[in-house]
Amino acid sequence: MNDDLLFIEDDDEEPAEQLGSWKVLIVDDEPEVHAVTKLALSDFALNGKTLEFISAYSGEEARELFRNHADIAVVLLDVVMETDDAGLRVAEYVRNELDNHFTRIILRTGQPGQAPEKDVIINYDINDYKSKTELTAQKLFTVIIAALRSYRDIIAIEENRQGLEKIIDASADMFSTHSLEKFMQGIIQQLSSILGCSQDAAYITSTVAVPNPINQTDPDELFVFAGNGEYTSKKGTPLQQALTETEFALCQQALQEKSIVYTEDHVVAYCSSRSKGGSLLYLTGLPRRIGETDKRLVQLFSDNLQIAFENVLMTNEIEATQREIIERLGKAMECDSQSSQHIARMIKMAEVLGAAAGLDDTRLTYLRLAMPLHDVGNTRVPVSILEKTSGLSEDELNAIREHAEFGYQILKNSSQPTIQLAATLARQHHERWDGNGYPNGLQGEEIQLESRLATLVDVFDALYNARPYKAAWPREKVVALLQEQKGKHFDPKLVDLVITHIESLVAIQAQFPDQPQ
Repeated sequence: MNDDLLFIEDDDEEPAEQLGSWKVLIVDDEPEVHAVTKLALSDFALNGKTLEFISAYSGEEARELFRNHADIAVVLLDVVMETDDAGLRVAEYVRNELDNHFTRIILRTGQPGQAPEKDVIINYDINDYKSKTELTAQKLFTVIIAALRSYRDIIAIEENRQGLEKIIDASADMFSTHSLEKFMQGIIQQLSSILGCSQDAAYITSTVAVPNPINQTDPDELFVFAGNGEYTSKKGTPLQQALTETEFALCQQALQEKSIVYTEDHVVAYCSSRSKGGSLLYLTGLPRRIGETDKRLVQLFSDNLQIAFENVLMTNEIEATQREIIERLGKAMECDSQSSQHIARMIKMAEVLGAAAGLDDTRLTYLRLAMPLHDVGNTRVPVSILEKTSGLSEDELNAIREHAEFGYQILKNSSQPTIQLAATLARQHHERWDGNGYPNGLQGEEIQLESRLATLVDVFDALYNARPYKAAWPREKVVALLQEQKGKHFDPKLVDLVITHIESLVAIQAQFPDQPQ
């Protein structure tokens, strides 16, 4: 057969601009084998990528290279080197110890009798077994191209798996900003993989859903919301700063035409919006041409992506609105002025101490939402008593103490976890660790952890800040009282956590100061 025909690449290997290389590791104790192999494959290319050769002359060298290179596509592995089974030991190490099941392992041996093919294929996870005498230049080319295609497809499948894993993981908690970002990254990774394992992709929008939204002077200005590859670190970056001038021009074209723009190496897809100015899905570094099937997929994807994004944003906005209403009601029920940040400080301090005390994310969320309602019972106490700055009579003290039970009665019997916790906080936030609190004289861990936290941060904040009946205490005096009341009024372990995290708590106080009226 004519050698020229053997080396003709089929349609999916059309000559293209350089898009990187495939790493091929040659493991053999004969230098001539390395030289011949490199010569035979010197003009090899697949999907626009050439070969990058790495050499090892012993099993130990090969293991070291595998530890340092996680992206070796193919290894041509000699069986007999420093020992009769050195190559087999390398194969075993790669598969079992490094847990690398992606690299295609091709065993080459000059002594096939020492390692019978049948036994090796059965006992070792290798992909091909060749005698050195049968590996002519033509056959070597065939073996390598088959192995690389296999490696390419396995990596594409792995990219798909990782993308799906991110989406599934995010779906367990779609209502937090972090999970929304992971969800979008998963979607980007899925489409990138389908279009040929592009490593650089970004979702670009005028709405940036991060804990501290960017202050936008122009509501139509676009920002990178989520990205892979080189865009991973560019979250929140204005589009014009994240891209080159040429790339930015492509994005402007997609926005103006409300279309999908394709170039040799880029896809910029406009995502229509019901309420916003639209968003962009941007991919670069594509290793192959985009066919008609791919274009239909991108069109379908872009048509639905913005809808999904906005639906989740709307859910987040509803949750934020509910949280703000609860906080404002809590402030009103405590008879705080609108300038008071008492509730905000309590929530933030409880989050810090709750996380340190071992509360999981779900319990912290419930605590954050329920905390503003801990004093809901004050609505049943005369305002004249609550705002009194002079000493209280016994009857007035009893009236104030009844607010804990009043709050519980208002909130009890709810089926919602947040309201259930709020009822518990309302009833227990004046209980004491030593059992001398009210209304039920609970002691120690009979008091729910969230209630013990609420008690501590409530007192901390009241002492640290000025009240109508007292001046603000300095930090040292507050800490001294908490330590003096350790094991009496407060849970000893929580007091220790206050001491450990005192800098964070003081920073919260500074972040949310009461405003002058």
